[in-house]
Amino acid sequence: MKRRTLDVLFSAGGMVLAALLVLAGIVLTSNANFANDYVTDQLTAQKIVFKPADQLTPEERAQPCLVDYAGQQLTTGKQAECYANNFIGLHLQSVADGKTYAELGAPQAALREQVATAEEANDPALPELQAQLDQITGQRDTLFKGETLRGLLLTSFGFSEFGAKAAQAATVAYIAAFVMFVLALAGFAHAAKTPETTAFAPVDKPEREATNV
Repeated sequence: MKRRTLDVLFSAGGMVLAALLVLAGIVLTSNANFANDYVTDQLTAQKIVFKPADQLTPEERAQPCLVDYAGQQLTTGKQAECYANNFIGLHLQSVADGKTYAELGAPQAALREQVATAEEANDPALPELQAQLDQITGQRDTLFKGETLRGLLLTSFGFSEFGAKAAQAATVAYIAAFVMFVLALAGFAHAAKTPETTAFAPVDKPEREATNV
């Protein structure tokens, strides 16, 4: 095959690959923009605002991101992660000595049985048992709401991270497309300077030496 023909074929292939990389970059950029816009719109609609710096408790001041975002409205994935883990998570730990909604399920069920038994037996301990049941029920309600909001915010953060990764991948695709485009142009330039009659020289195979038996 002629060298000039080979240069043109490789260069054309490079152009096609560059076009495909640009197309991939456009798709990734579109996905990244959608993820960022969607997260921003959804978080903005919640109208969550970080506490002002002068209202932060000592425990909250120990969380660097709460100080950094103090007084700001929550609109980004990073802010959602901070609010979920460092604000909601911090306060949930003090609701029931660090226990979760799921962990309080068994104690609550046990107290309900005790209250039902005490009601049937007219047990004088009924008011105390009822107060304990009301307390643990209130704790579970608080934990359910807090853990649900925390989970939703962390989901928004995860979605925003997918958008960030898509944006990074789009940048890599654009850079690779530019490199391939430059190489393809160089290939076409080299082909233009190469005479049409230039061809790859055939490789001579070494002759086998005859051996005498």
